[in-house]
Amino acid sequence: MKIAFFVNDLASEYPNYATTFLAWQARQRGHDVLYVTPNDFLLNADDSLTVHARCVPGGKSKDHGAFFKLLRSKKCSQEMIDVKDIDVLMLRNDPANDAQDKPWAAEAGILWGRECVKRGVLVVNDPDSLSRGTNKLYFQSFPREVRADTIITRHDKDVKAFAKKHKNEIILKPLQGSGGSGVFKLSKDNKTNLNQMIESICRDGYVIAQEYVPAAKKGDIRLFIMNGHPLKVNGKYAALRREQAKDDIRSNIHAGGKAVATEVTDKELRVAEVIRPKLIADGMFLVGIDIVGDKILEVNVFSPGNLVTCSRMAGEDFSVPIIEALERKVAIMSDYAHDFDNAHLAII
Repeated sequence: MKIAFFVNDLASEYPNYATTFLAWQARQRGHDVLYVTPNDFLLNADDSLTVHARCVPGGKSKDHGAFFKLLRSKKCSQEMIDVKDIDVLMLRNDPANDAQDKPWAAEAGILWGRECVKRGVLVVNDPDSLSRGTNKLYFQSFPREVRADTIITRHDKDVKAFAKKHKNEIILKPLQGSGGSGVFKLSKDNKTNLNQMIESICRDGYVIAQEYVPAAKKGDIRLFIMNGHPLKVNGKYAALRREQAKDDIRSNIHAGGKAVATEVTDKELRVAEVIRPKLIADGMFLVGIDIVGDKILEVNVFSPGNLVTCSRMAGEDFSVPIIEALERKVAIMSDYAHDFDNAHLAII
């Protein structure tokens, strides 16, 4: 199997990224591994589509850290590859990282992913559905039962009315963005700063105002979902609790949050079950959901992280079933030719 990983930029990748972990496992299993960025696509005059791919030489590495060093080394070659020769394109970029400095690249994965699908490549997650998930409005399409009370607006009076409804205990964040950037918590102690919070977010677009879920004080639970079901190996779930840093409402790891082991209970499994039908309908092969209490706060459909940490804490390698699932899908493509569209094949 030839598998290509689409990322924002090779320079911004890190050893412990989930993408590195997955690419390492694919190579360990004997597959050809390529890295592709928004800069690398070429649509030719004859309508063929090729990519300037960074190709990792075959073999094995003792761990994903050693694999990453190889990826960054001169041993990797730059080759022009016809996308028809690629079996799987895994979209692992974060559009929010390019939205400001390289807006042309923000939706490149979706654009070229669609073209790859036309040429017989399995693309996960499904690019057509990802086009609807480029901002947090996608979150609003899940059942209200598992969503915190939320509004999206650019009018300060709407936010103020919402804050009053929730006794000045709300979260404010931008419609587009990731990693906890631009997130504020309004409370009775800082309610006089509400205007500044709104203005700060409005400079870049719409404001999401969300009720504050008290259970968030203990952090959120990141749970991986694959093929519509919680990812599990030997009875252990790919999950962790992300605790907030002191005096910081954000539980994102690179925003200062701390990862700790957690038990996945019936409450979290119920939330996962409620959102499962939509994830399947949308061809969302691998996602990360952030749960607080009995609510989801985020659904990361692009590049969910913390897979390495989940594996370390559980003592199980969660990259294995993910690559195995891709192997199975490629086999199905071979057996059934064009009987399944990309969105259906992505979650079989």
